[in-house]
Amino acid sequence: MKRRSFLQQFVYVVAVLAAGSLPFGLSRLLAPAAKADPRTHLRPPGALKDDAAFVEACIGCGLCGEVCPPRCIQFYQREGGNKVNTPYINPEKKGCILCNKCMEVCPTESLTLVPREKIDMGIAQIDRTACYPWVDHGICGACAVICPLGERGIGFDFANIYRPVVKKGCVGCGLCVEVCPHPSLPIWIVERSQGTVAKHRIG
Repeated sequence: MKRRSFLQQFVYVVAVLAAGSLPFGLSRLLAPAAKADPRTHLRPPGALKDDAAFVEACIGCGLCGEVCPPRCIQFYQREGGNKVNTPYINPEKKGCILCNKCMEVCPTESLTLVPREKIDMGIAQIDRTACYPWVDHGICGACAVICPLGERGIGFDFANIYRPVVKKGCVGCGLCVEVCPHPSLPIWIVERSQGTVAKHRIG
């Protein structure tokens, strides 16, 4: 009798767990995938570099978004395909302040705790054909002032102290994108391999 009771309870627990995870699994399967702009869909700090591995590891619990002080973490909705309920940051709306709270609270290995200077969300890239100081249309420096890593992340050109220059220490938090006053946003976050200065093709 005891064995039968144990088996019944075991089956019940398994059924409850399966039923609880079903909506999350179905939402990923049924949601249509739409191509997201990588500039507006940065993974939070400490995220696995392989996005497929990140999506696999993330359980969509939402804890990272709950603890985020500036509320910069958003989540893929129906347009996310298998990325539904996984977190991302749109620096055009809110940049990351590198507080580490999301990494500390993550229950899986999708976000792992790393020191601020080791975070790699990408690197800031500047379009010098649109940035106010670089085209001599005013003095700015908002991006350099807001950088949480100081001159390790972004400083000024030696010949003209008002022209911003992204340094190798930039971790891609996106605060510079958030505060940029230019309507066309001549600064954004890209993969490190793309460099810190935007290149333009002719023709």
